[in-house]
Amino acid sequence: MRTNKTLIAAGALAALALYLTFSPGEVPPPVRKEDPDLFAFVRSMEGTRPDGNVTASAADTLVVDAELGHLFDYYLAGLGEKPLAAIRSQIELELDRRLAPAPAREAKRLLGAYLAYKQALAGIEQGLAPSGNALQAAQARLQAMRALRPSYFTTQESAGLFGADDARDDDALARLAVLADSQLGEQERQRKLAALDAALTPAQRIERDAPLKVSALDEAVRTLRAQGGGDNEVYQLRAATFTPEAAARLADLDREEAQWQQRINAWRAQKASLGAGAQDPAKVQQVTNTLFSPEEQRRLRAYE
Repeated sequence: MRTNKTLIAAGALAALALYLTFSPGEVPPPVRKEDPDLFAFVRSMEGTRPDGNVTASAADTLVVDAELGHLFDYYLAGLGEKPLAAIRSQIELELDRRLAPAPAREAKRLLGAYLAYKQALAGIEQGLAPSGNALQAAQARLQAMRALRPSYFTTQESAGLFGADDARDDDALARLAVLADSQLGEQERQRKLAALDAALTPAQRIERDAPLKVSALDEAVRTLRAQGGGDNEVYQLRAATFTPEAAARLADLDREEAQWQQRINAWRAQKASLGAGAQDPAKVQQVTNTLFSPEEQRRLRAYE
């Protein structure tokens, strides 16, 4: 039982680490090659389109919700490849493209507040006292985040931008508290966890179960291919599990991964053909340069 409890606690900690990151947007799905909206603001985002379905109401006022934060975070993920000033300019261009002038101006104001909030939060986090207690450390960080927001956002803006994240954070902390309570027997622990499950909204339950659904689909695809299933059968399985559009994007990823693996194999073969010259870094780099761009070579290190 000790092993099972340890695994459960580790899983809760991993989930908590994800929940308490800087308001990440969902990972944007790859865009098919023929899509005219193919996006490449930075090379690491090549093949994706900007995240965040920002909208305005019928009265031409900005809808402040998690989607707006997702758009901000999508571009902010490019820090390191682009300076912050360039990223901010690109977000503002995107807001102008998607929104009418009045809601776009409001969105740009919120962008400035969002960036200032993130910077202030980073400073506060550096001042948090270190703690060996994971639950206490997470609670302290969450309290600091929420205490800081009124300096940058109204109550309504905070609820729109962070409400969904806050609900996930509260759920994760509650689960961690149950797992960390050494006074609970196993039956009582499971009862409390079941009560937390029952309190989830349908949307939260779908979000929680999504990784398991993806994992089960991956396993089903591997089994299908091992049994001789082809691309068409795999597409049908994926389309039945998600949507035809998602199945098409996954098929594109399959092809891209197969092409990448072919290049890896060619790279390894060319290095082997160097014989003793394979010990010469300059010769190996020359071979590498013929097959991979500088950006791809960073990914290549994982295969070495």
